[in-house]
Amino acid sequence: MTIAPDRRPLLPLEPARPRHARGKRSPVTCTLKCADACSHPVPNTSDNPHFREIASAALTRRAVLGLGAAGALGVAVTAATPAPAQAVAATGGSGGKGGARGANLLFDAIAPVDNLVDDVTVPAGYTWRPIIRWGDPLFRGVPPLDFENQSAEAQAGQFGYNCDYLDIIADPSGRTGVLAANHEYVNPGIMFAPSTDPAELDERAAIAKAAHGFSVVELERNGKREPWTYVVGARRNRRITADTMFEATGPAAGSDLLRTAQDPQGRWIKGTLGNCAGGTTPWGTVLSGEENFDGYFVWAADTPGQKRIRSSASTSSTYTFERIDPRFNARTPEFVNEPNRFGWIVEIDPQNPTSVPKKHTALGRFKHEGANVIVGEDGRAVAYMGDDQADDYLYKFVSKNRVSGSRRKNLELLSEGDLYVARFTGDSPASEITGTGALPADGSFDGSGEWIPLTKGGRSVVPGFSAAEVLVHTRLAADAVGATKLDRPEDVEPNPKTGKVYVALTNNTGRTVADEANPVVNNRYGHVLELTETAGQAGTRFAWNVLLLCGDPTNPDVSTYFAGFPKELVSPISCPDNLAFDSAGNLWISTDGAPGTIAIDDGLYKVPLKGKDRGHVQLFLQVPREAETCGPVVHDEDGLVFVAVQHPGENGSVAEPRSYFPDYADAHAPGVVAGPRPTVIQVFQERADRPGRSRRDRRGGDGDRRGGRDSRRGS
Repeated sequence: MTIAPDRRPLLPLEPARPRHARGKRSPVTCTLKCADACSHPVPNTSDNPHFREIASAALTRRAVLGLGAAGALGVAVTAATPAPAQAVAATGGSGGKGGARGANLLFDAIAPVDNLVDDVTVPAGYTWRPIIRWGDPLFRGVPPLDFENQSAEAQAGQFGYNCDYLDIIADPSGRTGVLAANHEYVNPGIMFAPSTDPAELDERAAIAKAAHGFSVVELERNGKREPWTYVVGARRNRRITADTMFEATGPAAGSDLLRTAQDPQGRWIKGTLGNCAGGTTPWGTVLSGEENFDGYFVWAADTPGQKRIRSSASTSSTYTFERIDPRFNARTPEFVNEPNRFGWIVEIDPQNPTSVPKKHTALGRFKHEGANVIVGEDGRAVAYMGDDQADDYLYKFVSKNRVSGSRRKNLELLSEGDLYVARFTGDSPASEITGTGALPADGSFDGSGEWIPLTKGGRSVVPGFSAAEVLVHTRLAADAVGATKLDRPEDVEPNPKTGKVYVALTNNTGRTVADEANPVVNNRYGHVLELTETAGQAGTRFAWNVLLLCGDPTNPDVSTYFAGFPKELVSPISCPDNLAFDSAGNLWISTDGAPGTIAIDDGLYKVPLKGKDRGHVQLFLQVPREAETCGPVVHDEDGLVFVAVQHPGENGSVAEPRSYFPDYADAHAPGVVAGPRPTVIQVFQERADRPGRSRRDRRGGDGDRRGGRDSRRGS
């Protein structure tokens, strides 16, 4: 691999690693993204036995929810195999050329680079280019990012920080479209120089609030199969922040559990936070899950409902938003319910910048990774969702009404329906599930499962819970019906070609007892489940199997499994996170945590699901050091792949950056205040008449309609 002079590997600076940074993430990511979740006891303390039905005992509502007066408001192969680069060479470069493939997207799998490389690595014959970066202006008159002169007002008109969910939605012409992305969290340590000035800290909290939420920007290009450019000041451009008003829908809307001093009706919620993965609905809206919302609040953790979200109390929030906004102090009686107003699936219409975004209570409240919708055989919308925490659950929602030709009616589909949680049963004797990843005698980890109802027809079916309580305290309700604990269920995606459902289980280093759906104790590398609905997409029975047990197949101490494909021919993969599909139905997996587990930069992988190449994991790209690969979008008909590069150089500072992505050469110009910028990039095939990353590309365009020039120069 050749690294350009302006994209050289950085020196191996190792940050201090607190004990709580177990498994995969850096301690900085742990703090900023999930409020050090792994340093606190796992919130799920239920005694749910794995793969065993339990009766839902009638529960005293007030006792369970803690509602007082305020609460009412393989056999594994371990033989030595070639090193990763040798394994790729052994395939003859079959990263898309030798097996199942998407149209117009042939590539040779890349050899993985180590986690010190500050570069985007792509296959031979491909190049990459930014579309939009943190701080790029969306509207005319908004300044481009100036590291030394940021303001909340400017940030509210600029592209936000750290994207996770991403989609590129082309218009019928194929020459225009929109980019929709959320903004999960921020990193003040590499956004701002150190300060102790109270006024400056208040302004930074306001900037951080404005950097959350969503961005929608219009795109244009010269023709199909061409890369995109974003358009400043376009009609559909929009920023949604932590202060944008949302409408609550569904059975919990208006309940006592959602009412606060600012919203006595419990129906109008200000802002969205911690948005992780998401999906685009069949009717063209985008969904996103509010995930690690608990860290934004001063948190009491003095009721079972609160403890089931966050086990420990806190005296300040991660970003100290309570300095400038009293609703983030949930210890005050006026705002004790404010955390209940987060943790939902949000829906945004990217085609209508004046529409009111929604929070759908019918889909339950937990640490949503996202939601992805498929139309069932009977025409109803079916949404699959993961609760991203160790030992939590897999859910699905089935709409009451059917998808129709009326977009207006479709916009109401997620307001009414039935919510379910999954229970898994294995088909092998318990004695054959050893916790090492060794396959049972029948040659696969598999079994059957059922979807257990939590609500039906808008009413609770969990004894002792009202409908509002089921939906606000969904984890407690799922505990009560005996759902199966899983190893951090993140993205859950139905395959549009087959209807099969794929579940990314990122890892669970705290697992001490294995079962057939979670067959590895101390699960450091994660795995992927494949579900087949056996009674229709809206039914209550399914079959399942483990598609992948992740890890480095060259490590003789780690049991890996790749759907039976020869492990010496696959790319090493760890910590599956986001999922996507190409037009041929191949699975694409982005990772979050590979640097901390197998010492390579996080990447995007293609996995065929049919034929002789089923399970052939092939590495397509890697992101820069300390970054996470998010929101993969594969438009193989156009020969384009898109990812959001989140938290590059996460462990650095303004004084000592650990990444210069994506503006590498410019970062070393005299007088430039440089640092990494989370960015949405596109990957496409090189062509003589279509250069890749030019200096102008890195600087954001021509300063007029296509992304203003970068003005990060010091005084």
